[in-house]
Amino acid sequence: MTGIVLAVLLFFIPTHAKESPVVHHAQGTFTVDVKPLSPAPAEGLARFSINKQMHGDLEATTVGEMLTGGDPKQGKAGYVAIERVTGTLDGRHGSFALEHMATMDANGPQMTVLVVPGSGTDALQGIAGKFLIHIENGKHSWELDYTLPE
Repeated sequence: MTGIVLAVLLFFIPTHAKESPVVHHAQGTFTVDVKPLSPAPAEGLARFSINKQMHGDLEATTVGEMLTGGDPKQGKAGYVAIERVTGTLDGRHGSFALEHMATMDANGPQMTVLVVPGSGTDALQGIAGKFLIHIENGKHSWELDYTLPE
């Protein structure tokens, strides 16, 4: 009897591993417009609008808001932000949100920007990924490693 149960169980266990989604890579440049907003949420914090024009494999505009704290003049500060990206990524039109978290201190800058799970719309529904920002000689560029459902 045990052999029959084992045979039945083995029949229902998939013998192939689930395929990992294909990771796509996109890149480009952007310009950013950051403006102070009032009121500040609390003493020692500042609030800003953050709007971008993105070019390259992602042609889009963004609208977002950033909160900052610390003392950037002394090289010790941090920010969090969230922004809505609307445009076309590698031929797929839609929108998604990006979530930022960054700090800087004596060890240098640390930044993580992720696609917010569940935020994709239209042809970008189900998007997941990590967004990298580069700033060199005052010029902004970006990279996005992302997956989309088939």
